[in-house]
Amino acid sequence: MTTVSMTVNGKAVTGDVEPRTLLVTFLRENLRLTGTHVGCDTSQCGCCIVHLDGESVKACSMFAVQAEGASVTTIEGLAQGDQLHPMQEAFREHHGLQCGFCTPGMIMSAVDLLQHNSNPSESEIRHWLEGNICRCTGYQNIVKAIQSCAADMKSLPQAAE
Repeated sequence: MTTVSMTVNGKAVTGDVEPRTLLVTFLRENLRLTGTHVGCDTSQCGCCIVHLDGESVKACSMFAVQAEGASVTTIEGLAQGDQLHPMQEAFREHHGLQCGFCTPGMIMSAVDLLQHNSNPSESEIRHWLEGNICRCTGYQNIVKAIQSCAADMKSLPQAAE
């Protein structure tokens, strides 16, 4: 066993893990943060996306020990109490939630996109989401949600992560 320490959603956490424990497993099983999903186990679907030091990563493709000392944000860490993050609100409002399985990864990717490009075109959004798979084939509403959030966030500069 190896002891790993990191900050998750603003809270310092420590846990004992096997060195081969994936970050997604540590989040879900050790910390009970089950919003981060495991969809494919091959890092193709993007359901496991979290932010590591502000950048989106697939938590099923890295070990928990690689996050030692890092700051991790999961879907649970986006909302401020009962107030949804503007991206979460946009997904709800524009029916981008679909069945909900891919939603956490989609939202985390979308937030990362807007941190890099606050005014993405539809093609830029679709390109950015290529690492995320929605099995409901509902990309249209997801794209609408991201476009809406991008417009809304221009007037809410403090709303970003």
